[in-house]
Amino acid sequence: MTTEPAPSRSIEVERKYDVDVSTPLPIWTGIPGVTEIAPGELRVLDARYFDTADAALSRAGVALRRRTGGPDEGWHVKGPREGDGRLELGWPLGNTDDVPEAVASTISRWTTEPLTPLARIENDRTAYLLTGPAGVIAEFVDDRVRATDLRQGVEREWREWEMELGPAASADARGRDMFFAAVETAIFAAGGRHSASGSKLARALGFSAQPPLSGGRHVLE
Repeated sequence: MTTEPAPSRSIEVERKYDVDVSTPLPIWTGIPGVTEIAPGELRVLDARYFDTADAALSRAGVALRRRTGGPDEGWHVKGPREGDGRLELGWPLGNTDDVPEAVASTISRWTTEPLTPLARIENDRTAYLLTGPAGVIAEFVDDRVRATDLRQGVEREWREWEMELGPAASADARGRDMFFAAVETAIFAAGGRHSASGSKLARALGFSAQPPLSGGRHVLE
């Protein structure tokens, strides 16, 4: 009997910011623990999101995608938000576009209904690692996004920034709050703003600030 490989597991703790197309990058000074900013790395990402006809996954606060490009390309299931973060599970791309059995088994707790394409999100991402003596404290990304709502046939474009904590980030809430406070000082000084949408998927589908859809649904990335 063939045993399916265990998925990768990570807790995603990040904050998003809206930014204009021409806004200059932040100047990272006074960020707690950060001693070096790595040069930007360009990643060309292409993700397709799936859901049932009645949005069972979105209603449960879950997102399912297949993404190519970048160091973590593959199938991803993002679970409902818990506290500061969300559990993200990852599997290899495989040889077809069909949902792998291991992924289908994982989402079966929320639905076993047929899945169809929901949105496509293409993203030219430039990623910068913020490091300290113990390793990567966070990753800052500058995203230029092209999104298509596949069920409505609507295309949208925007630019946004994300800051996601890394393995060497502070483990306590006070340390994280201090880190993000310094980050936001730099981001707001550059012209960034708090994101009006909780996720790229929500924005691709035309929703901001994560408002509920019909029937109380929420769209999460």
